[in-house]
Amino acid sequence: MTVDISNFDIATPLPTSATNPVALELNGTKALEECPSVIIRLPDGSIQLTAPTKGASSKSTHRTRCEWKESIYWTLLSAANHWNRQETTLVKVNSAQKVVVSQMHVQDDVDPAIKVFWEKGSLTYAFRKDFNGADPTPVFLLGNVALGAKFKVSIHSTSTGAVVVSASIGAQSASSPTLQLGSSWLSKSFDFHGGIYNQIDYTDATPATDGSICIISRLSVTHV
Repeated sequence: MTVDISNFDIATPLPTSATNPVALELNGTKALEECPSVIIRLPDGSIQLTAPTKGASSKSTHRTRCEWKESIYWTLLSAANHWNRQETTLVKVNSAQKVVVSQMHVQDDVDPAIKVFWEKGSLTYAFRKDFNGADPTPVFLLGNVALGAKFKVSIHSTSTGAVVVSASIGAQSASSPTLQLGSSWLSKSFDFHGGIYNQIDYTDATPATDGSICIISRLSVTHV
């Protein structure tokens, strides 16, 4: 199945320019054309994303990513159901063995409502009940998710902010309980993300070989 990223932006681990070290973000089609060191289309139509641990990052972090993200923000009330579904294979993971693979992010802030992590072979999720609330402790979702194994993850939110995180691999599947966003989120605008966001800070001593690679074989984002 050909994964269409033409309507998404790609947050890369590459600098914006020789004089601007902040991470480059650009449209998915352009990224495939201009950034083959970090994003390529494979022969089966899937997309491979690469994020070396040491690279360009946003102004607020020392952590690299190679993520797709929606180019248009949306509000909870704009549709009855908001879905982020992706099928992913982690090929390589950084030395901390931890990456974010899916997010429900928020406009103009660094603290998303939902993060889904792969950590040492397990999937966990972090749910921030209130806007700008304290960092939530990740909760176990699904185990035995090995490197090289294809898995599915989804984030579903209703217009009232009732969120469910689900994942599956082979015959295994699991879902969170319904997670209710607090009223402080209701006026905010969101966008879904997915791919790889390294959960390790880079330093001058970080080896060039450290990093993460994933393959996205299916991707569906809908608001209906």
